[in-house]
Amino acid sequence: MIKIRTIFQEVEMESHSIANKKTAHAYNTAADLFDHPANTFWNRFGTSTVNRLGLSKGDKVLDVCSGTGASALPAARQVGPDGRVVAVDLAEKLLARAAEKAKADGLENMEFRVDDMLALAYPDGYFDAVVCVFGIFFVPDMAAAVRELWRQVRPGGRLAVTTWGSDLFEPANTSLWQAICDERPDLHKDFNPWDRISTPEGFLAMLAEAGLTDVHIFAEDATHSLSDPEDWWTLAMGSGYRGTLDQLNEEQLRRVKQSNLHHLASQSVTEISANVLYAVVEKPLI
Repeated sequence: MIKIRTIFQEVEMESHSIANKKTAHAYNTAADLFDHPANTFWNRFGTSTVNRLGLSKGDKVLDVCSGTGASALPAARQVGPDGRVVAVDLAEKLLARAAEKAKADGLENMEFRVDDMLALAYPDGYFDAVVCVFGIFFVPDMAAAVRELWRQVRPGGRLAVTTWGSDLFEPANTSLWQAICDERPDLHKDFNPWDRISTPEGFLAMLAEAGLTDVHIFAEDATHSLSDPEDWWTLAMGSGYRGTLDQLNEEQLRRVKQSNLHHLASQSVTEISANVLYAVVEKPLI
């Protein structure tokens, strides 16, 4: 039994390590377009998540999967100079941009760590709030990741986890994957990592698996505007899609873009769905 358990643990660790490397590579590559004006949704939903936490001056906040600071920066503003925000991400290029923005804004209450959110090793209850926006689904065992984040929340503190809702970026998403499939069927994905938690029921079930039951879920039916089809391509190249698109050769990429954008133009698409689910949990006082 001990040997079997050890083998499973090794496989899980290897899977997590592979997922980390793929995620870091995709987002480091996408860093050049991550903060493009076409990608305003990062800041929009990051700020909305932080606003739901009710942070106080002097609070200590852990923000994992921070990207370029969409939730970490507003958190740092809210907790003030006596507070502290630790921003963590696997992609060093994204964090470097977050650090630049913090410096430009005069925010000296932030720390930036290129690290795995499951290996931070802060003491139990170290933070007043822990935040994870659009990142929990990158971990193969999402419930285990939530348990580790929850461990670091103090009694009376809060955990906020935000994920994508259903029909993300439709109709552009389906059109893009069809174009990719036409060129490279081996790269086509029948599901997204967040699909399991893209409904309130699925999200609650995953959080319950992590041991969190008194959870408040907020579903936001949102859209993201496109001034023209090129905005969608900028979004794709400045997000997690980049990891797949970079596996196409130059000619394949050109055809995928042409097919995808032609479809959007022919359908006069000016907005795409960007539905979001917010979960906020308060840890009971001991």
